[in-house]
Amino acid sequence: MILVDVHTHLDHPRMITDVQRIVERARKAGVKRIISNGSEPASNRKVLQLAKQYDIVRCAVGAYPIDALQFDLNKEITSWSRCKEDFVALGEVGLDYLYDKERQEEQRANFAKILATAKKWDKPLIVHTRKAEEDCISMILDSGIDPTKTILHCFMGRKTLVKKAAEAGMNFSIPPIICRLDHFKMVVREVNINQLFTETDAPFLGPDRETRNEPAFVKTVIEEIAAIKGFAQEEVANAIFMNYQRVFE
Repeated sequence: MILVDVHTHLDHPRMITDVQRIVERARKAGVKRIISNGSEPASNRKVLQLAKQYDIVRCAVGAYPIDALQFDLNKEITSWSRCKEDFVALGEVGLDYLYDKERQEEQRANFAKILATAKKWDKPLIVHTRKAEEDCISMILDSGIDPTKTILHCFMGRKTLVKKAAEAGMNFSIPPIICRLDHFKMVVREVNINQLFTETDAPFLGPDRETRNEPAFVKTVIEEIAAIKGFAQEEVANAIFMNYQRVFE
């Protein structure tokens, strides 16, 4: 079975000291591709390095919406322009209104810059959105980028927004927490298998509260999707790997 994890954080303090063993466990579980997502300048440098160290690891460089309020985004985008061949996507990027109600306009301005950059470079997007789903979808659709190269990671928006994004061609990545959160089961029911991806968001959102999440656990997501869709697990894994190749390779 060929597995992929399109959104993890190998540079996180809970992961980085154990990263070699994490990657080896993923490899043994059948994971062929891991995309480690950056969130701010130091994180981006780390994921770029990790992608050079491990053959199954790829990286996305990003500006987590809250973090991006604390550094010079224009300067960071300029640094990305010097290594465009070294990353497969822009991520983690997006909007987050949950913890920042005062600077939403600044967040939107930053996201608009990232959308313009993704369009200019023809790079896929791995998108975080929390309590900002409607604005985020609208900005993506208005930007002129290819929605079929957009991954909505851990999307918690209501069903009508899931349908709107899916009908526009956007993709959704599902984490192992689907085992204990019915919302993601709804997303899987509503979205065509050709628009689904697996992720972990490790070290967060694992299949249980006690265990640190890691890329090897994406098999849990395959099992859940297969049960919901009524497909064989191998069929689901193959479909998702084909989705990965279409968007990222």
